[in-house]
Amino acid sequence: MAEFKEISPNAGAVAKLDNWLHNRFPTAYDAYKVHMSEYYAPKNFNFWYFFGSLALLVLVIQIVTGIFLVMHYKPDANLAFASVEYIMRDVPWGWLIRYMHSTGASAFFVVVYLHMFKAMIYGSYRKPRELVWIFGCTIFLMLMAEAFFGYLLPWGQMSYWGAQVIVNLFAAVPFVGPDLALLIRGDYVVSDATLNRFFSFHVIAIPLVLIGLVAAHLLSLHDVGSNNPDGIDIKAAGQPKDAAGHPVDGIPFHPFYTVHDMVGVAVFLMVFSAIIFFAPELGGYFLEYNNFIPADPLKTPAHIAPVWYFTPFYSMLRATTDVMVDVFCVIVALGALLALWKGRLSFIAKIVAVVAAAVVILLLKTFDAKFWGVVIMGGAVIILFFLPWLDHSPVRSIRYRPGWHKWLYGIFVVDFVVLGYLGIQPPSDIKTLVAQAGTLFYFGFFVLMPWWSRLGAFKPVPDRITFAH
Repeated sequence: MAEFKEISPNAGAVAKLDNWLHNRFPTAYDAYKVHMSEYYAPKNFNFWYFFGSLALLVLVIQIVTGIFLVMHYKPDANLAFASVEYIMRDVPWGWLIRYMHSTGASAFFVVVYLHMFKAMIYGSYRKPRELVWIFGCTIFLMLMAEAFFGYLLPWGQMSYWGAQVIVNLFAAVPFVGPDLALLIRGDYVVSDATLNRFFSFHVIAIPLVLIGLVAAHLLSLHDVGSNNPDGIDIKAAGQPKDAAGHPVDGIPFHPFYTVHDMVGVAVFLMVFSAIIFFAPELGGYFLEYNNFIPADPLKTPAHIAPVWYFTPFYSMLRATTDVMVDVFCVIVALGALLALWKGRLSFIAKIVAVVAAAVVILLLKTFDAKFWGVVIMGGAVIILFFLPWLDHSPVRSIRYRPGWHKWLYGIFVVDFVVLGYLGIQPPSDIKTLVAQAGTLFYFGFFVLMPWWSRLGAFKPVPDRITFAH
């Protein structure tokens, strides 16, 4: 048993309480030091570093508002829609809680997308932070699952039919697809059994996994140290340290960055509140108008589309047609021919390349476009996990990369936004063609990254981080 820390009998009440807690729960105080007051972060963080703390804030908002919503919500196909209306109309401040939760869902994806983009441009996924990035991508995947399961709960028209479309996609998986779709639905159609399944996952299972992943994400980050806009490890060998062994280019996370993050929190809450009180549906993007109509299995909406944060991936799904599969076959064949012509390969390696290309083309033509659409939609998320091994740039940060790299990242953002917009719109021939081009660019950006990330004239990286007040 550790010795108790003594305190003067003349100390104030707060100091005595602090001493009492410290003697009985020293682990909490040690954790506070490790992760807050004695955790040294680079002193050149900019506004891009607001979004990690904002994601944590939105997670808390979603959990707290979700608890209050569950008090009144009925996970029953005959009562679910009416219970949401009851929350909106009769529960004191229920409309505010519901709008905070629905707006928080969109806000979560906004800050997570921006947080991930920050990691991409500053190379925060590079060694030694690969595991931090993998935990972050898993959080993103679980967040998508959480949003999907919660999407059905209001039991409106778009909830019902959106879930019907997405669940039916699992039926496209060869051999096990129909059984997999039946397992997810719990019935042969989206029904009360589906609602109960989705409710349990949305309220209990996924939040527990999310909390554990967030803890792992933060712990792994603090083990290896935070990245910064210059991409320089302030704790690496050769970086200057003070007499206590702390990096000279770092500052304690608390109080400096806790105060710094309060600025971002204040701005975020102003925007968040403005949307809640003045435009909670945000023109039908945050809450679709069809979802204010009770679910009717006998009446299909004219146009079914998921919420905006799923639409880039939904657009890729719709863009995968038979013509698109043929284009993929041509690309694989050209890649194999290029490897034979330009590649310095042995005869056996050339044979292997040809056989592999033939197998890929055979697989592409064996299964239908619906299956490959599901593969592409899932692959668009899964490929993010491999980013630390796809980027072969000699420098981390975009600051020291060639100027055209910035343009390439900018085009990637525009492409992602355009795909999201097309996923909301009704399909047409020209929109499908644009979505196909956007899908090819999206995957080309990552697949060709080992090649293009090494090209160009790179700027010299300074020995220490650059910082100006």
